[in-house]
Amino acid sequence: MEVVGDLFSVNSCGWNSDAVRINEVKAWLTAQFEAAGREVPEFEYTPRSVAQLHALATLSQSRSRAASIVADDLRLKATEYRAQAARIREILDSAGLSQERLTPDAVSSVQVVASVANLLNIRDTESSSFVVAMGDLSLRKADVDEKRAKVQKDSKALLEYTRKAIAKLNDLKKTFIKFDNEIDVHVAQVEHWQRNMTIMDSKERQYLLQLNNYKALLSRVGYTSEINHGVLMEMAEHKKDLEKKTKPILDTLRSYQDLPPDKALAALAIEDKKRQYAAAEKYLEEVLHSALTTPEL
Repeated sequence: MEVVGDLFSVNSCGWNSDAVRINEVKAWLTAQFEAAGREVPEFEYTPRSVAQLHALATLSQSRSRAASIVADDLRLKATEYRAQAARIREILDSAGLSQERLTPDAVSSVQVVASVANLLNIRDTESSSFVVAMGDLSLRKADVDEKRAKVQKDSKALLEYTRKAIAKLNDLKKTFIKFDNEIDVHVAQVEHWQRNMTIMDSKERQYLLQLNNYKALLSRVGYTSEINHGVLMEMAEHKKDLEKKTKPILDTLRSYQDLPPDKALAALAIEDKKRQYAAAEKYLEEVLHSALTTPEL
């Protein structure tokens, strides 16, 4: 029961707060439209519109109070200035320096002095006030000159950056025009590359198929990964050695193959070969002997 009571009190406070805010908004709107001579238009007071109007009313009222305070201060100062002006006028009249007794040139000079004082925002026309105001004005002028020089420097830098940016933009335009003119050439080249890629893809599939066929062939003939280039070179050297060793035997066998099949004929052929060998050997000895005995010229 206590919890329900607390919730009810919270909701009651929220509703009362919303009602108070709506009443404040209505009162503010009524005052504003009455001041303008118009009636408040009809609209729906939603939570969002009430919140926005209440914030606007609060801001307007705070600014109105601030403006009222400033206005009251200005009225007080105006009253003080009028009293001071009346007092100064009495002093000038008693000294015979009233505005009616001054010459037009003097009146013009006084008005100029007053205008300069207003321009320099000083409250009197004392020489010291003018000197201080002129010094302050000189400081402001120096500050303005410094800021102006900085602005001019920044402007020159920005102008230089702008020129460079324009130059780069022109270069980019030229490059764009160049690329635009070369589009047809590059398109033809790309199409050529695409055709080559198609051919290369076809060749790749063909070579892969051939590779698989060669692998199958090597597998059928018993090729293993242990047979490499070094092993093949060793086998080639071994083959050469065997050929050297078997060549004399093959030559002998071939000489035997040239013999007739009959034993007697074979013996005669052997005897004939021996005679031919002996004759060749004798001829060689004679040639060598004649070469050794012949005197040199």
